[in-house]
Amino acid sequence: MSSDTLAKAPAAPDLPEDAGSLRIVPQRRPGQWAAAVAVLVLLALAVNSVLRNDAFQWDVVADYFTSRSVLRGLWLTLWLTAVVMVLGFALGTLLAAARLSANPVLRSVSWGYVWLFRSIPILVQLLLWFNIGALYPQILGVKTVDLLGPVTVAVIGLTLHEAAYAAEVVRGGILSVDRGQIEAAQALGLGRVRRWWRIVLPQAMRSIVPPAGNMLIGTLKGTSIVSVIAVQDLLYSVQLVYHRTYEVIPLLMVATVWYTVVTSVLSVGQYYLERYYARGSETAR
Repeated sequence: MSSDTLAKAPAAPDLPEDAGSLRIVPQRRPGQWAAAVAVLVLLALAVNSVLRNDAFQWDVVADYFTSRSVLRGLWLTLWLTAVVMVLGFALGTLLAAARLSANPVLRSVSWGYVWLFRSIPILVQLLLWFNIGALYPQILGVKTVDLLGPVTVAVIGLTLHEAAYAAEVVRGGILSVDRGQIEAAQALGLGRVRRWWRIVLPQAMRSIVPPAGNMLIGTLKGTSIVSVIAVQDLLYSVQLVYHRTYEVIPLLMVATVWYTVVTSVLSVGQYYLERYYARGSETAR
């Protein structure tokens, strides 16, 4: 660069002598503060309305909240959720493996299963299984009515339904693993089982856990639909009570509070499980 160019370059602006003492003033956002105040006021009004509305009958809610019939229904709801999730993901994993296989027959059957059971509403599936005796009066020489009780029908119907969604969750998690990771494991001489167990699955869990957690919470709430086939879950238990006492609102609040408590606990567990599998990644919190 020539001396003439240097001479023509603009000089740096002179900073005031007290530049070091300048205070940074954050940008004012009056609209955001006004919106926040409005939301808090509306929330306070809603909470006050719920707590002071005598129609909720909170004393009745407290009386039935830990009653034997309600706790028995809660236990059946939790048991049904756990069984359906375990069986659903076991079947879903097999379907995902079939969908990713090189065999066109397995791929087609897996795709057809997912398409069919995601297309039929869960209520329709439960009613079809509940009335399966009209199609097959006997199975293996045993009357269908004696073989498939309401709880068994609920497990079968919900499991087949959840497996279709679990298959897509597992398949998406496996596909999220970079192909280079598998190739590197092959280059190190790792066997197929060890490669999947040590390399693919831990990385796939980062993508599997969030939707699986949502499925768990959805399954917990979705079990309330089994009340239509007389399975005495949490909702059916409170229905039996308010059909006798006519205290509909407080008994529904009992079920509402229990569902809220359990889903909150599951959400906390999902949060820590996501953090565990996100270790070492940028998304870890």
